Amino acid sequence: MIKIVDVNAHLHTPYSFSAFKDIGQAVGMAASEGVKVVGINDFYSMDGYREWDEECSKRRLYPLFNIEFISLNAEDQKAGLRVNDPNNPGRTYLSGKGLAYPVKLSGKEARMLSDVRRESNAQVEKMCAKLNDHLDEVKAGFRIDFRKLTEELTKGLVRERHLAKGLRLEVDSVAKTDADKLGIYERIFSGNPLKAPLNDVAAVENEIRSKLLKAGGAAFVPEDPKAFLPMETVQEIITAAGGIPTYPFLADNAKGEFTDFEADLQKAADTLRRRGIRSVEFITTRNTTAVLEQYAGFLTDEGFIVTFGSEHNTPAMEPVKLRTRDHAEGLSERLREINFHGACCVAAHQEGLASAEEGEEAILKRIENS
Repeated sequence: MIKIVDVNAHLHTPYSFSAFKDIGQAVGMAASEGVKVVGINDFYSMDGYREWDEECSKRRLYPLFNIEFISLNAEDQKAGLRVNDPNNPGRTYLSGKGLAYPVKLSGKEARMLSDVRRESNAQVEKMCAKLNDHLDEVKAGFRIDFRKLTEELTKGLVRERHLAKGLRLEVDSVAKTDADKLGIYERIFSGNPLKAPLNDVAAVENEIRSKLLKAGGAAFVPEDPKAFLPMETVQEIITAAGGIPTYPFLADNAKGEFTDFEADLQKAADTLRRRGIRSVEFITTRNTTAVLEQYAGFLTDEGFIVTFGSEHNTPAMEPVKLRTRDHAEGLSERLREINFHGACCVAAHQEGLASAEEGEEAILKRIENS
């Protein structure tokens, strides 16, 4: 009988943006919650792999080495097809699962990864400059030092969320009282009061992003197309790094809606296969148990590797042990089985083994005998 263990195959860390203060906290929470297989999955970065491996070894956890990109599919964009970004046709998130560790990326693929990181950082730097113009205009009494923000809040990759966090921290540092903070936010929001409770850090930062950094906000800067590599190029980078190109499904949102690409599941599966993608993943808190079982079960039966994760790429701290949108206690046994089998497939690939059964043996050997 297969011994199923809990898996979280998609966790962001401070090497991109994360709810966790460091990798030790992420892995420590996994261990304390009984999650035995954990996958680092940062945007555009493999820099955390060594630390991830070391922290997993301390706790007898099995590490998966993953990465995430935002790509652009020209065919879908031309057709106006929403893929797994519900607001931008053609824009497609892709993960790479089971990359080689130690890292083995060089040549043109390494240069392309470096270029896209640089473009991503440049876009946030432009937003910071525009935000500072706005802060001057409303007489906020402070500015955001982009260099300082990069040095103190990031590990080299700067995301829009870092800018929101930096602004919140500046407000906290210059205001003496809660009333002062609320007054500053009202000025910054052009006369609109802060709706989030001051003690809800995640909600405050999300409101900053929504009101200032998103489309229509005073500091919004459209993303440069150079920041999005073609989907095929991202697949090449993932493959060159030893990984498995993986499509992250959104599936149902809170209103029960699906994107254009994902609404017809058979068509989506056929299209992914045609594009050379045989691995998919889900962020389980987005979905109901019924839909997740339907989608994950169908794709498993279609021969796809299927894994689940939680992301943790917002300021909100949530459990590492997975659950669905409508079942806070955890995943159903069917979903746990699908997730573990998918993790065994990724582990087998990562270690150069021939089968999921050998991947399972590698996982159990590490978590039981380390």
